[in-house]
Amino acid sequence: MNKPQTITDFYKEKFNWMPDNLKKEIGHFNVFPLCDFVGPNAKTAPYSRKDFYKISLISGHMRYYYADKSVEIDGPALVFTNPLIPYTWEPLSVSQSGYFCIFTEAFFDHYGQIREYPLFKPGGMPIFLLSPEQAEATNVVFKKMRDEIASDYTYKYDVLRNLVFELVHNALKMQPATGNQYTTSNAAIRVSSVFAELLERQFPIESPRQRVQLRAPAEFAGQLSVHVNHLNRSLKEITGKTTSQLIAERVAQEARTLLRHTDWNISEIGWCLGFEELPHFINFFRKNASLTPNSFRKIQDV
Repeated sequence: MNKPQTITDFYKEKFNWMPDNLKKEIGHFNVFPLCDFVGPNAKTAPYSRKDFYKISLISGHMRYYYADKSVEIDGPALVFTNPLIPYTWEPLSVSQSGYFCIFTEAFFDHYGQIREYPLFKPGGMPIFLLSPEQAEATNVVFKKMRDEIASDYTYKYDVLRNLVFELVHNALKMQPATGNQYTTSNAAIRVSSVFAELLERQFPIESPRQRVQLRAPAEFAGQLSVHVNHLNRSLKEITGKTTSQLIAERVAQEARTLLRHTDWNISEIGWCLGFEELPHFINFFRKNASLTPNSFRKIQDV
């Protein structure tokens, strides 16, 4: 798997120059028309993480690869990506238009935790197909970003933060309400949140020499200084799933990603994911994907 693309890499690869303010700002923000990055000679970007956030308005026919999933889009869509999840997209038609903005987490320092919004958390597919009316409204927001960043207004970055939040909240309103209503304690929320952070911190696996360190519920409980039963009750209350289920789902997701996007052999992938013996990994994968790792990989190559 490719190394994470830094924001410096982005500018060097796309423009062969660096913005004057990139090193001076505490955080960074910029916005671009998509037409500058697509065309007959454009290459599909490598499947990798980026160390910055990105929000894209894309109109056209394309395939988006996100974590271990892919989705084909034909029409206007709003896409949110974050530094934790590897992704790329493949244009399927010459006609591609829209905008995208990029920003670092530091751009929102003292303005809330941008990573806490559901759109930027691991899991799910943060792609929203837009109606013509929604696409036009979103297009207006990006045009405002373009106008604002080109202005000399002293507080333009405050305006830009508000425009980013406008995109975030508009997308959140598009999500249908799902799940059951529940009453829970602050302690359970805290335990669940820290568990999720510990689990996600181990991914993505970017080298055959990298290995997950926490696999068993008891290991996570030890890191959190709680009894494993308390951890299990808290996660069950918040997510409806056991600790083992959540760990297995995330490990299986990473296994599918590595099988699809690397040429590592099955033993290497199993070792990276914490399996001492190859048969244990094969049995785990078959249980979670109803296929052996080799069969899954062959299907992806078709």
